Amino acid sequence: MRTDFTAATATPYRCGRNVTIRALDMERDPPLLHRWFTMDYAAFWNMQDQSEHDIREFYRAMTGSGHATACLGLVDDAPAFLVECYDPSLDELARHYPVRAGDVGMHFLVGPPQQRVHGHTRLVFRSLMRFIFDRLRARRVVVEPDVRNDKVHVLNREMGFVFERYVQLTHKLARLAFCTREQFVIAQANIDQEECTE
Repeated sequence: MRTDFTAATATPYRCGRNVTIRALDMERDPPLLHRWFTMDYAAFWNMQDQSEHDIREFYRAMTGSGHATACLGLVDDAPAFLVECYDPSLDELARHYPVRAGDVGMHFLVGPPQQRVHGHTRLVFRSLMRFIFDRLRARRVVVEPDVRNDKVHVLNREMGFVFERYVQLTHKLARLAFCTREQFVIAQANIDQEECTE
């Protein structure tokens, strides 16, 4: 099963009452992404030295490849996060694990919120996971964050990801982890119970 990234992002995806995920606008979005990438906490993306032009061309190439996509997420109609999804069978990651049909690789970056809201990052992550399972028809989501990115490892566990092993990629030592739809659903039930008892 090969994901049709172009068709999957042809129309916006709405999650709940206030989250929308849409394909990147190559004219309007690069200046915003440039601001996000130059923030200290975005260092793991290795995009801090890229110009707006570089970012535009990078995402044009990605979305034009047919085996990856990039979307902007909005919360209450305000830009809130970036998500990249890709076919791991056509990525260097395929040299490090046996890719299954229905695997979708994912990276995400949460932009600075206009105001601090408890649970904002968790809301974003849950929404983009639903997008990947519902719109991209993933059977399993694959992540490979930098081993030094402690915050995202915690979030991954909360979403249901299970650590597999360390893998040495070109630009980083990564923690390879997987999450099936079933694991995600169970993790969300646990989170909902926690939120009800706070």
